Amino acid sequence: MSALQNLKKLTDALKTQEQLMPVYFIEHGSPMNAIEENEFTRSWNVLGKDLPKPTAILCISAHWQTKGTFVTAMEKPRTIHDFYGFPQELFDVAYAAPGSPELAVQMQQLIRKTELHLNHEWGLDHGSWSVIKHIYSAADVPVLQLSLDYSKPPQWHFELAKELADLREKGVLIIGSGNIVHNLRMLDW
Repeated sequence: MSALQNLKKLTDALKTQEQLMPVYFIEHGSPMNAIEENEFTRSWNVLGKDLPKPTAILCISAHWQTKGTFVTAMEKPRTIHDFYGFPQELFDVAYAAPGSPELAVQMQQLIRKTELHLNHEWGLDHGSWSVIKHIYSAADVPVLQLSLDYSKPPQWHFELAKELADLREKGVLIIGSGNIVHNLRMLDW
């Protein structure tokens, strides 16, 4: 069964769930996926067509690691081009999805595990926008990004994720973006 067939089967099953948005982990791969058409980007397009339109998207990207936990809280998050050595065409991409300061404040009230700080500087890094632009190309769904606290262990993040689950009932699509091996600069070729 192909990746597209598996995705179709999954989204058909999700349609039977009432008012509960899914959670996805999407390996965003190369930044070039933002401008290429391939099996990955085609499957992300199908996902956007098959899912009900969310009220917002919360993306947790492997590219925003902080000491403490932060969520973007601006009206218009900027597109961050956090890579180098790629064609200019990639740096010219802007994903102009709105943010949602209101949802960020609601998340502050929802999270009990830690203090959730509102961030007005970060924006959307390529771990977020390079995937979401294929799912919702019209950029008409508010997108927030949540940081990963590098000082905390995986179990701590798992417990934090449980607190985020209530957002799904409010129509928020939650996307994790990254890969098991992520910092290729650390490889000894």
